[in-house]
Amino acid sequence: MKTTTSPQPATDEGTPVSVRIRERLVQARKRFHANDNIAQFIEPGELAKLLDEVEGKMQGVLDSLVIDTAGDHNTGNTARRVAKMYLNEVFNGRYVQAPTITEFPNAEHLNELMIVGPITVRSACSHHFCPVIGKIWIGVMPNEHTNVIGLSKYARLAEWVMGRPQIQEEAVVQLADLIMEKTQPDGLAIVMEASHYCMAWRGVKDMDSKMINSVMRGVFLKDSTLRREFLALIPRKG
Repeated sequence: MKTTTSPQPATDEGTPVSVRIRERLVQARKRFHANDNIAQFIEPGELAKLLDEVEGKMQGVLDSLVIDTAGDHNTGNTARRVAKMYLNEVFNGRYVQAPTITEFPNAEHLNELMIVGPITVRSACSHHFCPVIGKIWIGVMPNEHTNVIGLSKYARLAEWVMGRPQIQEEAVVQLADLIMEKTQPDGLAIVMEASHYCMAWRGVKDMDSKMINSVMRGVFLKDSTLRREFLALIPRKG
């Protein structure tokens, strides 16, 4: 009787590292959308190999754009630079673990509104990989059980979430989920205002338009007075 076996993850050294990482994700039934973090599926040393692989694919893109990278002194090392930019900088939030966040108990039982911002954030849209640059304001309503984290840690968490191809509406929700998990406050409010270069650099080429969106959790949803106080205290300028 013929038997079938389920496919096994590739172990051949000749298999591209991206394929090996993808197979782990598929086997674990984990999503790997553009704005997902996949760090736990990348083994030590593989990120450097992935950089080499992306460099090779990027060189293919430049070749298909009919750019003479061998003769053009400006683009001779562009494929490597772009690969490093994507993996080590602008999309780094996909490939590294979340920053370490030291949490402290709310010893003084603080329960007043706290606002952090504006935090400058940089991302790229998932549709065109064009820059998204803006600012975020975070409002927290703690309770006696809330974990207190340093002000700079909000910026580090924002940088980690935004360091992926993102859609602004989804990015703010991801950040809200993360902060709620880390601090367990009574309420959380986030407002983001950003310029999208997929509108400014291409398409309609409108340099002045911005997108503003917000996420409200807990008491900020239930208490309209608190919500208005938060929005009124944001020193947002045109």
